[in-house]
Amino acid sequence: MNVTVLRFPGTNCEFDTEYAFKRLAQSVTIVWHEEEVIPANTDLVVVPGGFSYGDYLRSGAIARFSPVMKAVKAYADNGGYVLGICNGFQILLESHLLPGAMKRNENLHFVSKHQHLKVVNNDNRFLRHCEEGEILNIPIAHAEGNYFIDDEGLKRLHDNGQVLLTYCDADGNPDNPNGSVDDIAGICNEKRNVFGLMPHPERAVETILGSADGVKMLEGFIL
Repeated sequence: MNVTVLRFPGTNCEFDTEYAFKRLAQSVTIVWHEEEVIPANTDLVVVPGGFSYGDYLRSGAIARFSPVMKAVKAYADNGGYVLGICNGFQILLESHLLPGAMKRNENLHFVSKHQHLKVVNNDNRFLRHCEEGEILNIPIAHAEGNYFIDDEGLKRLHDNGQVLLTYCDADGNPDNPNGSVDDIAGICNEKRNVFGLMPHPERAVETILGSADGVKMLEGFIL
């Protein structure tokens, strides 16, 4: 599989993402944000974590206007798979490739720790190797992870099975670190080819570092 990882000014997780997919024996190309095309053989675009443009205005608000995002939107519109992690999730929201918006964490503090997640829906490429109700342990690190969507949009997400992951404790009880509506940690679009989540699966591929639960997620994209 050929993975294209985007890089914006301020991105800091591109090499973590590259390492994770290369550990799964996949080919990775890092693409600068000023490029107007993505490699023709791309099987998956990853918009990684970081602080694109220093999070000026708000996270992802400037990155959405980068030339490469036009190519990503066209790629997604044609059914290509796109994964946004943390700042990448924020960029996909700002680009309207995913519904909703991101606010600052409810307690206004940056949060960085391992966090348990519950798999809500595995009827998608991203979580197809996980079981519904499975509890995963994946790091989070963000100041703006407070996902918001209005009541009508939230109902649509649930009705369409677009809520993929929620925050919980080790026993599966709700444990919300940022105030996100309905404890939402990750969603997808209606076509199930664009995915976004605040946790970092690329940082959970080595048991010695605390968890390898991210492998199940990333392997879902491998053909």
